Amino acid sequence: MNNYIITTDTTTDLPEDYIKKHDLGIMSLTYTLEGTTYSKDNPLDVRLFYEKMRNGSMPTTSQVNPENAKNIFLPYLKDGYDILHIAFSSGLSGSYNSTRIAAEELSEEFPDRKITIIDSLAASLGEGLLVHKAVMLKEQGADLDTVADWVEQNKLHIVHNFTVDDLFHLHRGGRVSKATAILGTMINVKPILHVDDEGHLIALSKVRGRKKSLQALVDSMEKQMGAYRSQNDIVFISHGDSLADAQYVADLVKQRFGIESFLINYVGPTIGAHSGPGTIALFYMGDYR
Repeated sequence: MNNYIITTDTTTDLPEDYIKKHDLGIMSLTYTLEGTTYSKDNPLDVRLFYEKMRNGSMPTTSQVNPENAKNIFLPYLKDGYDILHIAFSSGLSGSYNSTRIAAEELSEEFPDRKITIIDSLAASLGEGLLVHKAVMLKEQGADLDTVADWVEQNKLHIVHNFTVDDLFHLHRGGRVSKATAILGTMINVKPILHVDDEGHLIALSKVRGRKKSLQALVDSMEKQMGAYRSQNDIVFISHGDSLADAQYVADLVKQRFGIESFLINYVGPTIGAHSGPGTIALFYMGDYR
């Protein structure tokens, strides 16, 4: 019996129509900008969010707390559903731990229900791609345990490679020094970063110029896909209000690998608060991250 719900976080950056179509439960990580706190129930248009960032506004973000998580889980449990929750990377947020605490408490209240919590070790549409793969298995008839096992076994094969346009946002997050941000900006250095096996944001390399940084994302894809190439029937790309650059990367992927299917969406505010406008991220399955 396929009587379970897949839940996840707003940090998947999946489009709203996708969430509704596949009946996903969503936990909202909130963010505060110019004194107002926003969430999925009180949203700010993402283009306005990035416009405000470009004009100097600096958002702050908050994790899911156990009470938030219980409020999302509770209606499903009362309706008789089991839950598979795929959580935002524990290397970037405490939200995974909050959902784990909520699941433990609710399991006492609903001993006949199963609540499985998975640390995705993923972010943005990397987390979204992992959720998508789980959704496809569920809709093909796989039970909760089968889907959970696949996610655990394959989550470190979800590759996250991205580049940013403004080093000062990485400096704010402690990823680069102020001197590096200043010098890099002067000589037009663009970093290539990824999310590692522990779910942390790590710098990989640097290139000169925006276009070369976008091409470097696709060069890395060629190296990393390996035995998983056939599993990349769809590639996910997220962007910090830079759709033309996202489409440029999609075109490069299509030309080089013949992949025809893409999901392109904004880097949402929770992650965009740290990566900034102009971020481009490429997500796919590969031999290694």
